[in-house]
Amino acid sequence: MKITIDGQQCEASRGEFILNVALKNCIHIPALCHNAALPGLASCRLCVVEVIEGAWSKVVASCVYPITSEIEVVTASEKIIRMRKTLLMLLGARAPQNTYIRKLMQEYGVAPPTRLQGDKDEHCVMCGLCVSACEKMGANSISTVNRGITKKVATPYDEPSKTCIGCAACAAVCPTGAIGVTESHGKRRIWNKEFELVSCSVCGKPFITPEQVAYLKSNLEQPVDELVCETCKRVIAGKRLGETYANVTVSKGYVR
Repeated sequence: MKITIDGQQCEASRGEFILNVALKNCIHIPALCHNAALPGLASCRLCVVEVIEGAWSKVVASCVYPITSEIEVVTASEKIIRMRKTLLMLLGARAPQNTYIRKLMQEYGVAPPTRLQGDKDEHCVMCGLCVSACEKMGANSISTVNRGITKKVATPYDEPSKTCIGCAACAAVCPTGAIGVTESHGKRRIWNKEFELVSCSVCGKPFITPEQVAYLKSNLEQPVDELVCETCKRVIAGKRLGETYANVTVSKGYVR
């Protein structure tokens, strides 16, 4: 079916979320808690848009609103901009020194809040992506704890988690860089826990924890015989692609 987003006609499948359709059509909608590999959380609400159906309009979170009919979507109406400014003001109060939040505030012309004073060392905006990623990995090592202004993401009792495998998937999906990960001398430290790192069999760079290796071996159908970092995987894949292209070119007689 066809929907209209900011005057642009877009193809959409029944049940597809508005944000996904917008991304496919290079239409920008700001979002903190969205990740293509994780289910929609709708916690940051920055992705709100206005949906117009006939004479009615409503504000929805585009990351979890399924398309069931031909609709018109407005991503930056006066109402939506005003709502985003309010949300950014609150996020700026929670994480006043975070670079990404400050950038978004500047884009929308939001001044730093004066009445609300947050912790200058706070960078977490409680989007929930890290918890979702940890659950997806099957570790369930972190969760949201406490309530109200003391609510935060942490391991049980802020102690090193027995189930954490040191994969740092939580840090990889964090939009504000709130989760600290340090690596030095072949060791990785995250969530107050230190892990030894195993080296890449190609370049020799330490990149994965033994706990990760054990997890991969137990959850993949094929055994993990060789440990290769992502950089080397891309290089190897590129070389193989080049060799395949060269072989096909020669076999078809394009090379003289």
